[in-house]
Amino acid sequence: MPTYRDEAVVLRTQKLGEADRIITLLTRSHGRVRAVAKGVRRTSSRFGARLEPFVHVDVQLAEARTLDVITQAETLHAYTDRLGRDYAAYTAGTAMLETAERLVVEDKEPALQQYLLLVGALRAMCEVGRAPAQVLDAFLLRSLAVAGYAPSFDACARCGVEGPHVAFHPSAGGMLCAPCRLPGSARPATGTVALLGALLAGDWDLVDAGDPRHLREASGLVAGYLSWHLERGLRSLPLVDR
Repeated sequence: MPTYRDEAVVLRTQKLGEADRIITLLTRSHGRVRAVAKGVRRTSSRFGARLEPFVHVDVQLAEARTLDVITQAETLHAYTDRLGRDYAAYTAGTAMLETAERLVVEDKEPALQQYLLLVGALRAMCEVGRAPAQVLDAFLLRSLAVAGYAPSFDACARCGVEGPHVAFHPSAGGMLCAPCRLPGSARPATGTVALLGALLAGDWDLVDAGDPRHLREASGLVAGYLSWHLERGLRSLPLVDR
């Protein structure tokens, strides 16, 4: 069988038969890939703990008619240990993995930006030590933007007139001016709107200086925006330690 090699982050694992697992990967060059790791559940498996969620790996896969087969796996970064010791980081990371799998909708369609965002977010939590809740919010906003759901926090999302504006509505795509305001719109604080823009842009100086009230309000708006555009909420998001 023809083989190919790629870097990947393990998103999810599922049991298959008595000793195998189906591994869902987000790869650098091939997008989302679902592959079989044969014998990985045996204690004698040569893969060990290299094919667990959060592990950044270099994998070799053999192409097959249905699911590809993982033939080699080498650990690049084992984020599992660091995340497993921190509930807030673990739950935020779990929400990231679920989001990445949901937003990359086609198997083997290149999704380089989503891959880079996920690797960058895991590094920010585990190596840089940034606050998990804010890393998660920035990741969600930027992943949605890459997927075509970029929110607008400066101009009105409906008519384009420049802000600042006071109304926010997920279905409209962000902030709304007074004439475009929809029923049920939220009215976030000015500091919260600025913080949302900083999270989207990756302005960590402004994020790190954010007021805790604005950080909490921003997290709620990000969660609402994500749920609307995914059409159903993430199973892991309610567990995130805010």
